[in-house]
Amino acid sequence: MSFNILHGATVKNDFNLDSLAGIIKSYDPHLVALQEVDFKTKRANSYDLPTELGYRTQLAPLFARAMYYDGGEYGEGILSKFSFVATDKLALPHLPDSEPRAAAIVKVETANKNIVQFVGTHLDHQKNGKDREMQARALVEHFSNDSIPTLLLGDLNAQPDSETIAILKREFTQSTVEGARQPTYPSKKPNIKIDYILFNQPNLWKVIDYQVLCENYASDYCIVMATLVLTP
Repeated sequence: MSFNILHGATVKNDFNLDSLAGIIKSYDPHLVALQEVDFKTKRANSYDLPTELGYRTQLAPLFARAMYYDGGEYGEGILSKFSFVATDKLALPHLPDSEPRAAAIVKVETANKNIVQFVGTHLDHQKNGKDREMQARALVEHFSNDSIPTLLLGDLNAQPDSETIAILKREFTQSTVEGARQPTYPSKKPNIKIDYILFNQPNLWKVIDYQVLCENYASDYCIVMATLVLTP
């Protein structure tokens, strides 16, 4: 699952973590990549959002800071049914006047004893694509020699025909199943696709299902969720 949580605010700005957690639990994902995640900021009432959502969903939480913000930190989160074998953060390049961005990285061991790498990120949002393209190149360079089956999820702020996605496709594959082509933003009447679930080593993965789920109270983004089977 990939879910831009709008720093916990909801579209009505009423900061309802129980609603966010309830939505996540209702779909019962194994792994969740969260974007727009606050860690002890003033606007999030000093909550550690990944830990709070982890507690409410009974999933293991991880936070990766992209930048300091509003008395706390802001970045990426991951929730997992599996314990973490390893965790890391990749700081992504950006122009001097742009927001810092990052990728949260975890390795987990599945019930079948397979090691899977799960990466959540949120690329630059500006109309000019220079930052996004730099960030996509950094992701491709970082994971290009990685032998571990890897999933890359997130709000990439890039449409399918963009240069950013073309760069990412040098290393990662986008599913061709019907649901993978659906628009993801805004959550009320979505008309553009900017949220993705991508994977490397496409010969190892089978995509069983791919859905765009528009819970238009919890966030201004739709949730993207896919079921993938690893066949090593």
